[in-house]
Amino acid sequence: MILVADSGATKAAWRLIRPDGSTLQARTQGINPYFATATQMTTELKEVLLPQLAQESADITALVQQVFFYGTGCGTAQNQELIKNMLQTFFPMAVVSVDTDMLGAARALCGRQPGIACILGTGSHAALFDGDNITQYAVNLGFWLGDEGSGGHLGKQLVTDYLNGDLPQDLHTLFAKRYSLTRDEVLENAYQKPMPSRYMASFSKFLFDNLSHPYAYRTVYQSFSNFLDKRVLKFPDAQRLPVHFTGSVAFYYANVLRKAAADKGLHVQHILEEPAAGLALYHSQQ
Repeated sequence: MILVADSGATKAAWRLIRPDGSTLQARTQGINPYFATATQMTTELKEVLLPQLAQESADITALVQQVFFYGTGCGTAQNQELIKNMLQTFFPMAVVSVDTDMLGAARALCGRQPGIACILGTGSHAALFDGDNITQYAVNLGFWLGDEGSGGHLGKQLVTDYLNGDLPQDLHTLFAKRYSLTRDEVLENAYQKPMPSRYMASFSKFLFDNLSHPYAYRTVYQSFSNFLDKRVLKFPDAQRLPVHFTGSVAFYYANVLRKAAADKGLHVQHILEEPAAGLALYHSQQ
């Protein structure tokens, strides 16, 4: 059996691929060495993942022969080794491979064809894929200096406009009633508590719920437009290659995203909510 995982900052989706190609799905919190300790990640695997996989077989840890883990925070050799060793303790008979969530997205979206793969979730990223490997990454400046097009970026813009009194009055009233935010609360979560991007991304749903409002649509469109300008259009032949997206923001705002891309002469092909199903297909065909 093959176990495939795609782990973002918030959640991880797992697929156990049976010999006949069918799959068993499982979910855990995100397995990210930057945001969780080794003990926390080990506990999540032991207490959350394994009970779900045990539905397949009580001896599942001995039946998994390959593990492919793609995750945020796995861009360094040190973190890759940490995750690999941790997974190896749970699946001692398996060959374990650990790589970035960006490579996972590229393989899930592009398969074995050249293209541009993009992630628009809590954060954002993009890469140029040649059908086998990533040949160029977009500049990634993280939440405070970049992440255009992401839930974190959308939420940050919305909350900033609210606190500055720049929201249209009807939206300001709705937002205040829904969240009852104070300036001190926002600043504490932005600068003192961990994972400010996740905190800000939690407000992006307000834009989705009010997307027919000109302010909400304009905010989302402009964020996507900035992402395409700063990350996608800087790749060579960007307007010739298919551009693919994965992530909850790309999926739920797909119509706005396709419009912003079309206005820049980009050809959008696949938009997936998450890469796990595509990765299961990719690895089951190996």
